[in-house]
Amino acid sequence: LQMLERQVVGGEQAKNKDLKEKHKRRKKYADERRMQLAAALQQSNEDSGDWVLLNVYDSIQEEVRAKSKLLEKMQKKAAETEIKDLQSEFELEKIDYLSTIRRLERDLMLFQQLLDQVQSLVRRDCNYSNLEKIKRESVWDEETGCWKIPEPVIQRTRLP
Repeated sequence: LQMLERQVVGGEQAKNKDLKEKHKRRKKYADERRMQLAAALQQSNEDSGDWVLLNVYDSIQEEVRAKSKLLEKMQKKAAETEIKDLQSEFELEKIDYLSTIRRLERDLMLFQQLLDQVQSLVRRDCNYSNLEKIKRESVWDEETGCWKIPEPVIQRTRLP
């Protein structure tokens, strides 16, 4: 009975030594793999722990799914850092533009106050005594990038 039991427990391949060796090698490889994973998990931190576990798969579909999830996670992190970089760059440019605008507004106010003070000193018979007229007659030159202002002229009126 025991002899029959030994033959039946292993089936037809119960006495096949090659098959037994193959099973031993598989078991040894699985044990080594488990030990490597345990050691890697102890050494890894929370972020890198995900990729270590993804190296053991039951099927190709699981491997594809796991690697796709990892790829999506990495792409999301890259996109978030890119967005943060762009936002900080935008903020720096915005601050620079605002400071430029403030400086130009101060300069404009200075020039306007100077013109108001100097206008009263200009002779009444000069065409520069009327600032609005000079503004209307001035023309912007695109080639030189500056204003063409009419020449100052003194208009003498003689009474008969």
